[in-house]
Amino acid sequence: MRRLPLLLSALVATTLVASACEKPRAWGEWNSIIAGVSNDRWSEIQDVVYSALEPRIFTFRAEKMFRVTQQDPREEDWNQLQRFRQLLVIGNADDPWVAQALAKLDQDTFDPPELLQVEDVWARGQRVSIILLSPSGGEEEVSTLLEPLFEVLDGQYRQWVVQRMFMTPPNTALADSLVTEAAFSLVVPEVYYLRRSGSVYIIRNDNPDPSELIRQVTVGWRDTDLSEIGEQDILAWRDDVQANHFSYPQVVNSTTVRQRRMRRDDLEILELRAVWENPPDEFPAAGPFITRAIGCPALGRTYFVDAWLYAPGKDKYQYMIQLETILDSFRCGETV
Repeated sequence: MRRLPLLLSALVATTLVASACEKPRAWGEWNSIIAGVSNDRWSEIQDVVYSALEPRIFTFRAEKMFRVTQQDPREEDWNQLQRFRQLLVIGNADDPWVAQALAKLDQDTFDPPELLQVEDVWARGQRVSIILLSPSGGEEEVSTLLEPLFEVLDGQYRQWVVQRMFMTPPNTALADSLVTEAAFSLVVPEVYYLRRSGSVYIIRNDNPDPSELIRQVTVGWRDTDLSEIGEQDILAWRDDVQANHFSYPQVVNSTTVRQRRMRRDDLEILELRAVWENPPDEFPAAGPFITRAIGCPALGRTYFVDAWLYAPGKDKYQYMIQLETILDSFRCGETV
């Protein structure tokens, strides 16, 4: 059985550019998947497909990482849905919708069950994943290919999110100034701006409108070793910072706190994830946050790096990927 050789990269087959230019532009979101598969086959495989491609991640609540919508390509609605940006077609080589996708690949022979990808089959800017089954293939063959498919799709989605975030170039001047002033560095797009209050650094992006979307990162430190820091110390630091430096109060929902220890390059990290909420007597608002206590032995410091999101009415997964990317760029002391 052949699989996509690079699971976490944007692996897409060579397309016929001339014909692609004649097609309509794809529409829809990258985390919305139209599954082109016959109704009879779908009734057999839908449970394993939903389970594999719609896992939930906790942001503000349990949120689907992808959304799958099935459409039988033999029905009229397929003419519109086949123009979606993210497609998955399932079937054997005799199924017309599978054959049309396979025809765009620069190869003549296939070895089902097989996982493949191709671009611009029915629209420009489109990605089509193919689960190619044997003539008698069913749920078992589909199931074996769903895990690697999810790894590919999630890796490609994360790559798209980061590329989209850095359509505005990285703010290298800010990164350099942080090293000079405070012996740490973060990489953020130029659209983020800095506000400093003593040893607290607040780096914020409230474009296009703070009533619709805010991404904020706050950095401070204590002259202590990470081994002396626990969950309550992190929450106490965050409570002090939000009370003195945030635009409006944020109360941590204690039932949502999740903790983990991790290593990023040579940095030891204690991370908390939870939900913040405005007090009941304030304007109703809430969102997720990530706070990391990061040991910096070279300076005898533990840095506290907090990232929070306000995005009412929006899916939050892509914005959490952005904040994770910024947090992962943190360097201090000898690692700067």
